[in-house]
Amino acid sequence: MGIFADVWAWLTTGAHWTDEGGVLERLGEHAYLTVVCLALSCALALPLALWLGHLGKGGALAVNLSNAGRAIPTFAVLVLLSMGPLGRHGDWATIVALVLFALPPLLTNAYTGVREADREVVEAARGMGMTHWQLLRQVELPLAVPLIMTGVQTAAVQLVATATLAALPGGGGLGRLITAGFGNRDTPQVVSGAVLVALLALLVERLLTLTEKLLDPMRRRHRTDAAAPAAPGLKVS
Repeated sequence: MGIFADVWAWLTTGAHWTDEGGVLERLGEHAYLTVVCLALSCALALPLALWLGHLGKGGALAVNLSNAGRAIPTFAVLVLLSMGPLGRHGDWATIVALVLFALPPLLTNAYTGVREADREVVEAARGMGMTHWQLLRQVELPLAVPLIMTGVQTAAVQLVATATLAALPGGGGLGRLITAGFGNRDTPQVVSGAVLVALLALLVERLLTLTEKLLDPMRRRHRTDAAAPAAPGLKVS
C-alpha cells in the first residue's frame, strides 16, 4: 500500500499542481499538443478519405497508408525529425510525428464509413438527381458519422498517450513529469504522471463519445421521431 499512499500524497500536494512546471502547466501543454495534432490530422485525412470513399476508389491506398503509419515507430520518427531542421522550430518536430501517427485510424474509418453507407439509400438519392457533392454531404456523410467519430476517438486517445514522448527531445506535456521523476528517482511522481495521462485519455474519449451522440444526425432524427406526437386517428402500436 506504500506506493499508493505516496502517489496520493504527491497528487494532493498543491505545490505540485501550481508551481512552475507543475501539473497545470504541463496539462495545458499536453492539451495543446493533442488538440493541434488532432485538428491537423482531421484536416488532412478526412477530406481525402471521404472523397475516395464516395468515388469508391483508393481503398487500397487508404489501407496501405494506414498499415504503413501503424508500422512506423512514432519515437523513431520523432527522433529523426528532432535531429533535422524541424528540431530547431519549437514543437514542430513533435507535431509532425504525432500527426503522422494519428492519420491511419482517421483515413481507414472515414473511408470505410462512406463505403458502408446503405447502398439502397445512396442509389435512391442518386436517382433523385443529387450531385456528387449533395450525395456526399446530405446522404453518405450523415450515415458515416458513427464510424468517422470512432476514428476520431481512436486518434485522440492515441495522441494523448503518445504526446508523452514530446518530453524526450525537451518538449512539454505531462511526459515531463514522468521523465523528471525518472531523473530524480521519484517513483510517486512517475506513477502520478502516468495516472494523469491515463485519466486525460479517458476524459477525452468520454467527451468525444458525447460529442458523437450530439452530432450524429441519425440519432437526432430518431429522437425527433420518437418525440413527435402520433397523427389524430392513428393508433401507435
